[in-house]
Amino acid sequence: MTLEVDRSAVDSLTHQVQQAIRSRIENDLLPAGSRLPSTRQLAADLGISRSVAVEAYEQLTAEGFLLCRRGSGTLVADQGAEKPAGAIRALTPARIRWDLRCKRGPVPDFPHAEWLGCYRTALAAAGESELGYVDPDGSPRLREVLARYLARVRVAAATVESVTITAGFAQGISLISQVLQDRGLRQVGMEEPCSAAVRTFLQRGGLEPVPVPLTRAGLDMRRLRESGVRAVVVSPAHQFPTGQTMSGEGRAALVEWAREVDGWIVEDDYDGDLWLDAASRTVALHALDPERVIYGGTTSMTMAPGLRLGWLVVPEALREEMAAVRRVRDLGVDTLQQCALAEFVTSGLFDRHLRRVRLRYRSRRELFVSALHRHFPHAQLTGNAAGVHAQLLLPRWMDEADFVAAAARRGVQVDGGAHFWAHTASPPASLILSYAGVSASGLGDAVTELGLAAQAMDRSRKWQVSPPTARVGRSA
Repeated sequence: MTLEVDRSAVDSLTHQVQQAIRSRIENDLLPAGSRLPSTRQLAADLGISRSVAVEAYEQLTAEGFLLCRRGSGTLVADQGAEKPAGAIRALTPARIRWDLRCKRGPVPDFPHAEWLGCYRTALAAAGESELGYVDPDGSPRLREVLARYLARVRVAAATVESVTITAGFAQGISLISQVLQDRGLRQVGMEEPCSAAVRTFLQRGGLEPVPVPLTRAGLDMRRLRESGVRAVVVSPAHQFPTGQTMSGEGRAALVEWAREVDGWIVEDDYDGDLWLDAASRTVALHALDPERVIYGGTTSMTMAPGLRLGWLVVPEALREEMAAVRRVRDLGVDTLQQCALAEFVTSGLFDRHLRRVRLRYRSRRELFVSALHRHFPHAQLTGNAAGVHAQLLLPRWMDEADFVAAAARRGVQVDGGAHFWAHTASPPASLILSYAGVSASGLGDAVTELGLAAQAMDRSRKWQVSPPTARVGRSA
């Protein structure tokens, strides 16, 4: 542990060590449970007598800052007090029991045994071409496997040459940003509302996101034309966060716009494989015009966000520019993971996994909808039965921030919808909820608590609008 001691100072070395450790604990730089070095090691690190270190530890232990346990060493004690307003590290409230935020992802459904088997197979077969430097566009085998899979399942016109492997859609949007800038574009259209993360990636990539409102059919084409942009990012299969699906007319109009302005459409197909009934199944927008649509997919929703594997299907006119950007930015993505994914798809395990999770998420969504009808009937569920999230419109009288806080007090952590709107002054009060990250019983309990929070806010509102008349008693 690095501490500063001043041998010329008036304060003793013991007091200096005590004060330095105490200050770090109070400012949460040493949180509860942190293990401190032994007094012998601390003395060696600081060049002081061991007796100084022993005395400092003993005093801090007496004050309740440290715990000395036989066999466990010296640990920072739990102070049991609220952190100061300026605390450096924000802690998740201990009262939160159900986390319904979308950023968690469907991690509990990761196929551990099957993936481990495919990784072992890939590792056993790995040769010089897999273990050495490879084409930044990715493993030729995985690119071929994905091209066939996308043609079969998403009806995307993909080829080995058009597919490039990325570290998730985040890296993909970063590469696209650079290619568009190299072509002279400085702005890109974004659905309003949209994924706040994608919007941030575009901004940090040097492009200015321009919000384009949604209609029932998809993007507001009049507003898109008025914006003057020549590129747009959309999620047509299952719009995030509203959950709506772009209509056939909306898709055709969007492709026609791209042809008219010599522009580009970036299709974020983040959960296109997770259709939960026949009505929600769609083909990729890429199928309408492979030379105007840059298709992006990922394993984040179908497998796990931590896998960090995604892909782009790049129009022929942009492939050389995309390859040039990759050559100077990175040397590709983990090849062994790519080979494992290729094995996972070709063996049929990926299809089996998807059938399993679709069935589970369909059951979860049905449970979720049923619980909403019973316990939170005044909220309106929007969007199609797909993916792992849903938008819930709150009653007009309800303040979104107040409800998010009320839900947290009842142990439920949720995302408010305002976070996903860029420029709308007063977006509709809503929640963006994931039904994939908690157990079935926990999901029912969480919705029950949301309903109770709403009821409490409704009673408070009615009392404020029409407070009860106080009874006046007769005098004795």
